Amino acid sequence: MTQGPTLLLVHGAWCDAWVWEPVLGALRERGVRVDSIERMPSAGRDADQLGDLHADVEHVRARLSELGGSVIVCGHSYAGVVMTELADHPAIDRSVYLTAFWPGEGQSVLDLVGGQPPDWVVGRDDGSLAVTDDVERARRVLFGDLDSQAAAQAYEQLVLQSAASFVAPSGSPARSHPTTYVLCTEDQAIPLALQEAMSAPADDVVRLESAHFAQLSHPQEVADLLAAFVNEGSAASR
Repeated sequence: MTQGPTLLLVHGAWCDAWVWEPVLGALRERGVRVDSIERMPSAGRDADQLGDLHADVEHVRARLSELGGSVIVCGHSYAGVVMTELADHPAIDRSVYLTAFWPGEGQSVLDLVGGQPPDWVVGRDDGSLAVTDDVERARRVLFGDLDSQAAAQAYEQLVLQSAASFVAPSGSPARSHPTTYVLCTEDQAIPLALQEAMSAPADDVVRLESAHFAQLSHPQEVADLLAAFVNEGSAASR
């Protein structure tokens, strides 16, 4: 019997693997074989050490090689750009964009958001981007459906993001596998209209009544969705 796919979870900007912890537990309870990227090179606390989009793509590519076999990749937010660069990777069975950026050829994150960062993103002189120090503003934009304590805890774990990762244009290779887009309808960081526009090329679209970090506020729903794709892939491999 051929082994079914592994699920690989990829975090977005200003984050690392902690954002997936509630979903990881829920997936493992469902018997899903799952892994996550601990931290992509473009995120961290030392601005001098931050990488760019190319470094992130190669980091995820290396993990795909380590995992071996077929993989379903779920990327959140900025991770959508990384997944887009890997659209022709032979190991990927499906890409799942969780309220994620999906650029066309030559587009960057900055292009998709209108040419300049939103007002809750702070550009620093060291080449990095930070989330606003206005905790309530950050909560409304990023964690609007978490309670104040959970939102504060999440905010405290945010790190710096490389500005270079937001201006790098996408190569957008041709896709070699199906793609799902999960629209988060209450997202204030990536407006619903932009999500809907980016989701147009998807093979299927799912709507989730959630703010930007659905994996924190709706872990069971996200786990159910991802587990269904893994089970579908496992059945196909038998």
